[in-house]
Amino acid sequence: METQIIDGKATAATIKQKIAFEVKRIVEQGGKRPHLAAVLVGHDGGSETYVRNKVLACEACGFQSSLIRYEADVTEAELLACVDRLNADATVDGFIVQLPLPAHIDEQKIIERIDPAKDVDGFTPINVGRMSIGLPCYIPATPKGIVELLRRYHIDTRGKRCVVLGRSNIVGKPMAMLMMQKAYGDATVTVCHSHSLTLKEECQRADIIIAAIGQPGFVTADMVKPGAVVIDVGTTRVPDATRPKGFRLSGDVDFEHVAPLCSAITPVPGGVGPMTICMLMLNTLQAAKQKL
Repeated sequence: METQIIDGKATAATIKQKIAFEVKRIVEQGGKRPHLAAVLVGHDGGSETYVRNKVLACEACGFQSSLIRYEADVTEAELLACVDRLNADATVDGFIVQLPLPAHIDEQKIIERIDPAKDVDGFTPINVGRMSIGLPCYIPATPKGIVELLRRYHIDTRGKRCVVLGRSNIVGKPMAMLMMQKAYGDATVTVCHSHSLTLKEECQRADIIIAAIGQPGFVTADMVKPGAVVIDVGTTRVPDATRPKGFRLSGDVDFEHVAPLCSAITPVPGGVGPMTICMLMLNTLQAAKQKL
């Protein structure tokens, strides 16, 4: 069986070109460029890379971007005040506070302070609640990107057994919600996590596995049935002395041994990651257009 590699990098590039064309049209008609702001606390390597890629994506899409940096010892009050300023700034269409935050800051308190109309990450309770009942909202970028990949690669999800590995608020929970909704996946969804007793058996029965648990190589060949579709959300930095940066990105799936079994699979890197940033751009464009 020939395995189809789901190319998130190429798909994201196509979508960004379309976004750039739309932004050009808006500006030519006298409209304002979409403006995305990002708040980065500390110097976490993964967060630095992710925010840098967001800035590059803004440039590719013709957006204005702002980066607001704080050292890791910033107080919660200072960060809340920053969120208040961004909420009130009419020139900013959407903004994100890059997670994770230092331990002394209550992430949920920060998220809940964000104006839902500018919450292009889709993390505020208002957006999460609206998504859960199928109302218009900002959908978290990674699950939105996965749904878009499945759609563009014509992978039938309706009625299929879908197993989501992981129950995070950022990926696992919203992914499960989208996959069970008529408008998106319309699948039969099972969520597995660290306390699931039959995780392996659930995966073996799955037509679609979406792995988002942050454990490199967790999904092995004996967990995947022939013909399954496997979506790998994991991006863990694994030390690798042969690489110039001293590490490589590893997914949650043992790609080498799992891929030959699959009808379709996403690689790491180049699969879900580029789509996440691309969907953030789409959410920001949506926020900007609502002000036109």
